[in-house]
Amino acid sequence: MICAHNISKEFAGNRALNNVSLSISEGEIFGLLGPNGAGKTTFIRILNQIFNADSGSITINSQPLSATDVYRMGYLPEERGLYKKMKVAEQIFYFAALKGMSRHDAMRELNFWTERLQIHNWDNKKVEELSKGMQQKIQFIVSVIHKPKILILDEPFSGFDPVNAQRLKEEILRLKAEGMTIVLSTHNMNSVEELCDSIVLLNKSEKILDGKLSEIRQSFARNQYRITFSGYVDTPMLALNTSYKIIDQQKQNSHSEFVLELLDNCTANDVIRHCTQFGSVVSFEPVIPDMNSIFIEKVSPLNPPQGGLGAVQNM
Repeated sequence: MICAHNISKEFAGNRALNNVSLSISEGEIFGLLGPNGAGKTTFIRILNQIFNADSGSITINSQPLSATDVYRMGYLPEERGLYKKMKVAEQIFYFAALKGMSRHDAMRELNFWTERLQIHNWDNKKVEELSKGMQQKIQFIVSVIHKPKILILDEPFSGFDPVNAQRLKEEILRLKAEGMTIVLSTHNMNSVEELCDSIVLLNKSEKILDGKLSEIRQSFARNQYRITFSGYVDTPMLALNTSYKIIDQQKQNSHSEFVLELLDNCTANDVIRHCTQFGSVVSFEPVIPDMNSIFIEKVSPLNPPQGGLGAVQNM
C-alpha cells in the first residue's frame, strides 16, 4: 500500500534519512524501529507531508503522495498536540472538522470511542485537568475519529498504565482486523512482538534491517535449544560432549534447564537421544531471539547479547 523509494533528508547539513526504501502492505501493522535520532520521526513527518524529502518519493496504492492523502491518514505524534485550555468535546470536534467530518458524524464517533475507552462524562473537562494517560486517550480518539485508512502511531503507549496499555493494544488489533493499515513507532519491543507483522529497523539515518517479524526472528536463531529436565541431572556427564556446548544453565525447584548450542552436523534428534541418558527430559525447544536482543545486536554490534538469551518458540 505504501512504498518509499530512496528517501533522503538533511537538516543544517545533518543527514536524518539516507536513501531509505521500505514497503508497507495494506492491512498490516508495520513497526518503525530504531534508537533515538535514527530518523523514525523524520520519516513519519515526510509521510504526513509536514516535511518534504530532499530526494526520493512515496507512493500510496501506486499513486504519488498528494495533499489529499492527509484526509485518509490519522496521526498520533510523540509530542502530543492537544490544546490544554480547550474542553475535550470541543477539541475532538475541532480536529474532526479539520479532517472534513460533520459535527453529526463526529458526535457519533465520539460517543462510540468514549464507550470503547471508558471515558464517560469527560466532554466538558479541560484537557489540562486530565492525567497524562487520560490525555493520551483523547489524542488517540483524535487520530482515529475520521476512520482513516492509514493510522500512524508514534509511541502510543507513553503515559499508560499496564491495564490501559493493554486496552489500547486490543483496539489497535481490532482496527487492523477491520482493514486499517497501521504504522507503529515504538521503543517497546514487547509491543512490537505482540502487534507487528513486519518491521524496519533504522540506525544513524539508514535502514539496516527489514522484513516479516517472524522471519527476522528465525533468521537470528543460532541453532540453540532449551532443554528442561525433571529431577536429577548428571550435569558433568551432560557437559562432556563435543556435539554441543552448554551456553546457560539454571535450576528451579525440581527442574533443571540448559541452553545448548549444537555444533557441526549434530541434529536436534541426536541431542534428545543423548540427553535422555542423563535425566528425564520434559521439554526441548528452539531458542528464538526476541526483538529486544536483535535490536541491541544490530544497533550496538560491539555489545551483542549473551548467547542463550531470547524468547522460546515451541516446536
